[in-house]
Amino acid sequence: MKNITQILSDEHQIILKVIDAVYSECAELEKGKALDIGFFQKTIDFIKNYADKFHHAKEEDILFKAMLENVEHLHCNPISVMLHEHDEDRTFVKGIEEGISENNRSKIIDNTLGYGMLLRDHIYKEDNVLYPMAEEALSDGQKDVVNQKYTEIESLLNKEMNVNDLIFV
Repeated sequence: MKNITQILSDEHQIILKVIDAVYSECAELEKGKALDIGFFQKTIDFIKNYADKFHHAKEEDILFKAMLENVEHLHCNPISVMLHEHDEDRTFVKGIEEGISENNRSKIIDNTLGYGMLLRDHIYKEDNVLYPMAEEALSDGQKDVVNQKYTEIESLLNKEMNVNDLIFV
């Protein structure tokens, strides 16, 4: 059986490391540390380009669409919930950006912690519910197509940006 979700789970581990780093930074801010705008700008760059553009593109544009083509083999359809949570995390990122532009420490902390809580829960659901469901529901032929599309999107995005440069932890 071909695995189409391990790469996504591996990317989740990178995202979780960044979430751990931003949680640590927020804890320090709450203890009185000076606000490091550059740190949060790097965080936003990572989220927008790695988590959203690189990782979510594979999920939303490839995996979720393949699953929806095979919806009759799913025991339930959690994709709309996953898409909604992707939109929610984008709202938190907008809040972090607003906090930066307003130099509003509380807004940065609140939106950063909200983003982290949402993503930790979201990643758990994907790794433990959605991805096993995809592995079970899709045929080997569909998995071949999904893996090929992952390769294509990675190649395209790596031409636009160096993905490894986005990972700052």
